[in-house]
Amino acid sequence: MAVQEDVFKKVISHAKEYGYVFQSSEIYDGLSAVYDYAQNGAELKKNIREYWWKAMVQLNDNIVGLDAAIFMHPTTWKASGHVDAFNDPLIDNKDSKKRYRADVLVEDYVGKIESKIEKEVKKAAKRFGDAFDKKQFLATNQRVVDYQEQADTILKRLGKSLEREDLADVKKLIEELEIACPMSGSKNWTDVKQFNLMFGTKLGASADTAMDLYLRPETAQGIFVNFLNVQKTSRMKIPFGIAQTGKAFRNEIVARQFIFRMREFEQMEMQFFVKPGSQKEWYEKWKENRMKWHLSLGMGEDNYRFHDHEKLAHYADAAADIEFRFPFGFKELEGIHSRTDFDLSKHQEFSGKKLQYFDTEENKNYVPYVVETSIGLDRMFLAIFSNSLKEEELENGSTRTVLKIPAVLAPTKAAVFPLVKKDGLPELAQEIVDDLKWEFNVIYDQKDAVGRRYRRQDANGTPFCITVDHQSLEDKTVTIRHRDTMEQQRVAIADVKGIIHQEVDMKAWLQKMQD
Repeated sequence: MAVQEDVFKKVISHAKEYGYVFQSSEIYDGLSAVYDYAQNGAELKKNIREYWWKAMVQLNDNIVGLDAAIFMHPTTWKASGHVDAFNDPLIDNKDSKKRYRADVLVEDYVGKIESKIEKEVKKAAKRFGDAFDKKQFLATNQRVVDYQEQADTILKRLGKSLEREDLADVKKLIEELEIACPMSGSKNWTDVKQFNLMFGTKLGASADTAMDLYLRPETAQGIFVNFLNVQKTSRMKIPFGIAQTGKAFRNEIVARQFIFRMREFEQMEMQFFVKPGSQKEWYEKWKENRMKWHLSLGMGEDNYRFHDHEKLAHYADAAADIEFRFPFGFKELEGIHSRTDFDLSKHQEFSGKKLQYFDTEENKNYVPYVVETSIGLDRMFLAIFSNSLKEEELENGSTRTVLKIPAVLAPTKAAVFPLVKKDGLPELAQEIVDDLKWEFNVIYDQKDAVGRRYRRQDANGTPFCITVDHQSLEDKTVTIRHRDTMEQQRVAIADVKGIIHQEVDMKAWLQKMQD
């Protein structure tokens, strides 16, 4: 665990040092669990959003986009169940006075058991080499089987207790597992209580007439209340989807792990409206589709897994998470939920307006069922950033820090260097920048020796470095260096654009989903 913590500390400090993520209002000592995306972070975030939007909206004939307001009529949140049921189970330690999410304490305990399983797998893989069959080992090694059974039993009990809202049993489970406060080591706990996560605010000029509102805790409801408006104006036939990216706000009492859990965050969601009875089939299809999207980025199949929910939300008949291996263990990255007709039916009931679809084939009206895919943009950012940060030992014994962000998402696609700051080299380098910047985000860099500039761009995640030297003036060629392999090629300036395009073209990356 200490090694993982060290890795995570490096991720956080690298994100600041290279202009990806800053603590919000840092000059005033910051604000807990609120972060700003810096110059490179803003680019990476935009590229992730675009990669999702292209795959979800542009490449699907039956999915359209929406950008709903953050403020919504307060009855929206009563209808959706957020006023009554949007709670986290919290527990305080009496000695350290620290507050924790009770379910997260238990999940972290299970995470330690899973770490033990991983250790056993690594030891066995080393012992058996090429003959190692991971699947068979997980199913037959008694120690691993016992660990897995222990983890499953704990999570099942937690899920059932939360579903029944049996908070006393959640506390009992924490006590039975002898879970201690991570800060103080004390096991002296209060009872578990529910805490509503919505931020309240007011709308109106005068205190007497102001309306009580909430900052939206999710983006989905903006899609549901606009369901008929979108369906009619775009003449969509079921099955069809509405996608949206945007900010949501949750008063997370236990916000931690950098940008993994924040109070202000961004979601990328799609609600897919289907005929009642077909939701399970669409749920499986979307699970498969979303996993393919993640794998298209080439971050390693072993870093993803599905986790089916033991405890279903009040609106769902099936739910699964795509979990990613973060530096602090496997955690939720994306949720796929079969939400039934809960949301549209509730908004129909509370508003008194019909939210039904007329099916011309069946010649009848019905309230559609919904399958949701919901991914945290900030979590996706952290998954990519943490997985990409590598310390590599080179053949000459030195090391380099390299940020191997998938080239399609890299904030800067290329850096152009003049070998020296004279003899017309800076002018030619600037010409190349001016030509490339119409299609790619590129930068000009002339400070320090070329080797140091390479290292700086490696740590920055830039896939290509282009060096202009004296030969470039004679024959219009440059040296292009690839970040991941450090391989260098001599190429014509006229070919540079095509070489970069080949590596960063979104089409080439997204086509992997069809393989």
